[in-house]
Amino acid sequence: MRTEGPVVTPRLRAGRAGLAASFLLQGVTFALLVTCIPEIQDRYGLSDALLPLFLAAVPVLAGAGSAASEWLVRRTGARSVLRVVQPAVCVTLAAVGLGHALWQLALALGAFGLLVGALDASMNMLGVGLQHRYGRSVMLGFHAAFSLGGILGAAAAGLGAHDGLGLPVLFGTAAAVIAPLALLAGPFLAGPAELGDGVRKVAEAAEAAARAVPWRPLLPLCLAMAFAYIADASVSNYSVKYLTDGLDSPEDVAKLSYLGYMVAMLLGRALGDRAVQRWGAVPVVRAGAALAALGFAVAAAAPGPWAGIAGFTVLGLGICAIIPQVFAAGGRLFPAGPDAAVARLNLFNYVGFLLGSPLVGALADASSYRWALLAPMLLVLAVLPLADRFAPAQAAPVPARAAVRDQV
Repeated sequence: MRTEGPVVTPRLRAGRAGLAASFLLQGVTFALLVTCIPEIQDRYGLSDALLPLFLAAVPVLAGAGSAASEWLVRRTGARSVLRVVQPAVCVTLAAVGLGHALWQLALALGAFGLLVGALDASMNMLGVGLQHRYGRSVMLGFHAAFSLGGILGAAAAGLGAHDGLGLPVLFGTAAAVIAPLALLAGPFLAGPAELGDGVRKVAEAAEAAARAVPWRPLLPLCLAMAFAYIADASVSNYSVKYLTDGLDSPEDVAKLSYLGYMVAMLLGRALGDRAVQRWGAVPVVRAGAALAALGFAVAAAAPGPWAGIAGFTVLGLGICAIIPQVFAAGGRLFPAGPDAAVARLNLFNYVGFLLGSPLVGALADASSYRWALLAPMLLVLAVLPLADRFAPAQAAPVPARAAVRDQV
């Protein structure tokens, strides 16, 4: 007898397309901000010593925004939160380009961080709900859309720098385009009528499973996640600045460092699953860590801008192999509670971003960006001895006491 799978209705497909559009638009917005850090510094007179503090505040406030969004989602729904915060993020991007005083920058970046945290949480909640209704993995496509948006945003920033557009024009025009597109995508997003109780079921399952997922077996994977995101934060926050300040690159050429990084990430996400199926997770993670370290080394030793761009591109191809496999390994380790394991691992996304910016910024302020890039390079190399933890193995046992408690 044939078992029918989940029914994917046209409305669910529209919800998936609408959410992919939201991910893409957020990728554009984020790329515009991080690739224009040198221009933001010049506009506000922000010193190299203060820059890491401003950049580190964004992920801290994003974490607060993500936590607050859970309260809002319970009362209004993830779709409602997303439809409000995504256009609001565009307004904060425009505000970053309009001010002149440091307090104005602090307010704009603070609002950006809070809203981005709520945006990321609501987008991923909708993604989880759609994946539950589809009955198969669809999340990778959403994150690939974010990478594509990053490519478009970095390209737009490069064109803006080449044409001499100032931040008010560049950010204002981007906000004027992205915000209406986000509003247009809003009605297509899936809501309770399409998702049913999918989001609630996944959340309840994750909450129940979390009681049976101990931290200790996850710690090596948590470290690998943190090291990978320290590397990612180093590129996001400092690749363009390194090329302009360290390699005397024109601003429009410098934007290509992040563009190359995101192109490599997108290609890696498209081909990574096939590589794992052919060679296995452990060789892919080891090769990714070695390739990422090589990218850092090439960038740090680069004699000119194009060599630096090549280094960051190689780095993106290496890092993209590590991050998805951390989540996959956590799910294999705890098949009875994969959502709880993934949620715990995802915390170290924020840890990596929080540590990456101050680490590279402080080292660059004390020496130079060339030497500062060696710190995340060494941390990426530290993934090599952790690679064995990515191998498919017998699932970690659930503590007997927790198992009994969950059955009661």
